[in-house]
Amino acid sequence: MRVLAIDPAVRNTGYAVLEGDAQRQVLVCYDVITIPKMIVQSAALAAVRLHLVHVIEQYQPDEVAVEGIIYVQSHQTAISMGAARAATLIAAADRGLPVYEYSPKKVKMAVVGNGNADKAQVAYMVRALLGLQETPPADAADALAIAIAHFQASDPRRQHLLDRRLI
Repeated sequence: MRVLAIDPAVRNTGYAVLEGDAQRQVLVCYDVITIPKMIVQSAALAAVRLHLVHVIEQYQPDEVAVEGIIYVQSHQTAISMGAARAATLIAAADRGLPVYEYSPKKVKMAVVGNGNADKAQVAYMVRALLGLQETPPADAADALAIAIAHFQASDPRRQHLLDRRLI
């Protein structure tokens, strides 16, 4: 199975493509879509969607995994995060791909063993689990962690631990 995992944001959307199964995953690619602050939000969202459409066309994933909404204190941040998430969901839906959602705490628990792990811990464990030579940027590391959790959730013995949700 080939999975595209996405950590959505308006300015820095992390994504990763992994291939494999519940026991072993192989890195295909990872990156961060960085949109400059001078670009208005609507254009930034269109750019994120378009970039992800190109990633989908190039790497032909079977499924998409995305981070679920997290609690934020600012209404503006919540709206912005929701818009970024919508752009990613539309890119996947336009290609008819199934999209699975995972809570950030469950992803951290699956990869680090601690649902409250910080970004540095997630990046370190992703590097170790995938045997990477360098530590990926935080947003890409989060996407890699989402992909690893998705593969774990495909194992019937573990899927109940991750609250895998088709959206």
